[in-house]
Amino acid sequence: MFISNAYAQAAPAADPGLMGSLSTFLPLILMFVVMYFLMIRPQQKRAKEAKAMMDALAKGDEVITAGGILGKVIKVNDTYVTVEIAATTEIVVQKHSVTTLLPKGTIKSL
Repeated sequence: MFISNAYAQAAPAADPGLMGSLSTFLPLILMFVVMYFLMIRPQQKRAKEAKAMMDALAKGDEVITAGGILGKVIKVNDTYVTVEIAATTEIVVQKHSVTTLLPKGTIKSL
């Protein structure tokens, strides 16, 4: 009685065109590009360097394992490395557990 009826009108369909759809996906594309350069690319570079270091392991190299053990490489196989950690103590570790290759002469006690 006091309130009149309100009727909605259908709006004409808008054609966004090429620029409208491009501007919709532009933030998503920009985010992917930023993620690639800040996260994916540096991680691939580190993995490549780690693989090159593992392939270059040789007898006499001084290394640090993932557990923090320092030692000198005695023998290298395809998947395992024998590391001398004391004068008569040798351990066998997996090759990928070697994290750091030290300069020669770093470990003096062996």
